[in-house]
Amino acid sequence: MGFCFGVRRAVETAESALQKYGKGVYSLGPLIHNENALKELKEKGLLIADEKEISTIEDGSVVIIRAHGVAPDLIETLKNKKCTVIDATCPRVKANQKMVSRYTSAEDYIILTGDKNHGEVIGLAGYAKSNFIQIQNYDEAEKVQLPSNLKGQIVLLSQTTYNPLEFSKIESLLKSCYPQIKVKNTICPATEERQNALLDLCSKVDALIVIGGKNSANTKRLYQTAKENCKFAIHIQDESEIPDEIRKYEKIGITAGASTPDKIISLVETALNNMV
Repeated sequence: MGFCFGVRRAVETAESALQKYGKGVYSLGPLIHNENALKELKEKGLLIADEKEISTIEDGSVVIIRAHGVAPDLIETLKNKKCTVIDATCPRVKANQKMVSRYTSAEDYIILTGDKNHGEVIGLAGYAKSNFIQIQNYDEAEKVQLPSNLKGQIVLLSQTTYNPLEFSKIESLLKSCYPQIKVKNTICPATEERQNALLDLCSKVDALIVIGGKNSANTKRLYQTAKENCKFAIHIQDESEIPDEIRKYEKIGITAGASTPDKIISLVETALNNMV
């Protein structure tokens, strides 16, 4: 639990840029999905620029591309503004971007599982020139209808933090409809490892606390799994949100999303021990 490789890399990249260039370094969109971590970086001088308001970034600024990545046209816009672009896109997201670029054509169809409003998915869509279908869940997968005379390839990809079990169900469904489909499981191994570890933990505890940002996709999926497999589960951002009712449970487990700082996890653990 705690920072995954991609998030840790993005945070370290931002800290290095702030040390080198001083205050006034921009992140295009929130660097990571954790308010506590972002607050610390903002206090050090990091500025967050909304992707839709890229024109507000001054020409010649230093701009960090966040861990979730962005569409290529945004990077091109920044370069045209003579900005110094520092790419902190997670390497696994970067591989996904290359995959979308590789399979996008007038005849091929790309089907991507993921959250439509998530930064990574929006960025990936920017790499598709045509025939890009985005689905959020199994129900939406059932509604996918491709041309019967399709000549090109059908490729199934996934947001790197998507639920592995949901992806497996969608894969089976689409294979039954389109036997020729190419399946590229682009879910980050860390996501699957956390889900498996959580399932194991749920069987050993009476209550489960999931720590992470409210807008973190992988944290919300951990919470959903915890709710489905544990007597009591709650999603908190930090130790201040631990409810008093947690006292009535004998065994309490904790897990955390991939963008949750180690410090926050330690503070939650300490607070729980002090409640005993």
